Amino acid sequence: MIDQKEPDNPVSAAVDPKEMRAVVLTGFGGLNKLKVTKKPMPEPQRGEVKIRVKACGLNFLDLMVRQGNIDNPPKTPLVPGFECSGIVESVGENTKGFEIGDRVMAFVNYNAWAEVVCTPLDFVYKIPDDMTFSEAAAFSMNFVTAYMMLFEVANLREGMSVLVHSAGGAVGLAVAQLCSTVPNVTVFGTASPFKHEAIKHSVTHVFDRNIDYVPEVKKISPDGVDIVLDCLCGENTGKSLTLLKPMGTYILYGSSNMVTGETKSFFSFAKSWWQVEKVNPIKLYEENKVIAGFSLLNLLFKQGGCNQVKTAVQKLLSLYDQKKIKPVVDSLWALEEVKEAMQRIHDRGNIGKLILDVEKSPTPLMANDSTETSEAGEEEEEQEEDNDNKERMPFIQ
Repeated sequence: MIDQKEPDNPVSAAVDPKEMRAVVLTGFGGLNKLKVTKKPMPEPQRGEVKIRVKACGLNFLDLMVRQGNIDNPPKTPLVPGFECSGIVESVGENTKGFEIGDRVMAFVNYNAWAEVVCTPLDFVYKIPDDMTFSEAAAFSMNFVTAYMMLFEVANLREGMSVLVHSAGGAVGLAVAQLCSTVPNVTVFGTASPFKHEAIKHSVTHVFDRNIDYVPEVKKISPDGVDIVLDCLCGENTGKSLTLLKPMGTYILYGSSNMVTGETKSFFSFAKSWWQVEKVNPIKLYEENKVIAGFSLLNLLFKQGGCNQVKTAVQKLLSLYDQKKIKPVVDSLWALEEVKEAMQRIHDRGNIGKLILDVEKSPTPLMANDSTETSEAGEEEEEQEEDNDNKERMPFIQ
């Protein structure tokens, strides 16, 4: 993991004050569909806050969006990203509670990977003075998701047990930290073997994600677990349900098993769907088990859950102030390094959160692989496709 301090050599501002740099997804597919270009700078509408972005969060969902591997994907071209942090630059009419210069983090319904964003004030939250912008960009999506699943959906209490998949990811680490705020909670985690050393103090027991973890969990807890948090889907759904105790809760909050290659795969989608345990409601009734799903973005942007989320954010910021939780940042990347950052998350190489640092200069090593717009755009795209099957090593400064 790399140093999380703010950059010493910020990228110079655009000459035209009405333009901004942004990552643009030109179409669904591979890494070659991403580029950094200039776009008109947005201005806040009524009830909106304009934010000069300092850092953006990169999530596995962003990878699925790039592939078009989601329900009802938006039309391209688009600016990806759902969370950011920065400084309030201006506010629209009828926007109360924020002043120019406030340090904030925010949810955005796309458009986060840019130098400037505008978003409704209900999705914006002030951050503590001692929280860095990279920490703030690593805070909102992951900790709110972890908190609401544990405490709002599953009703985590003292003495319970939790199984979390992808325990070395940003949500997995947030889950482990939040579980530590409740007495005597046992946390079982699955993760790639190379992550075990880094996360062994975060979870009670950790297992190789590539083995059958069910018998390993039952050796330690013969009755199973109270809560399962699953971002994988596929065959893990059935395995996880067999591990649930009576009155236990299984929560699906992702489907990363559907992503195998750089582009969308119908075979992977079909395989994942076929492997999902076909749920019989009568069996759930007989076994006293609960199956739930959780999508923070749907709750925020489609289901009017901003007040529930705001309450969760307030509780989480209180825990942060008490030094009980702290976002784990894996690495910082320039906007021009978004391809390499995405490859790292695709390879499940991160421990914690990947951050796009808007002011960070790209490393010279990646100058020839930049996402910057060029006149040879089509030529570069063809070359990218030729290299799709080659291993891409992540660059970490």
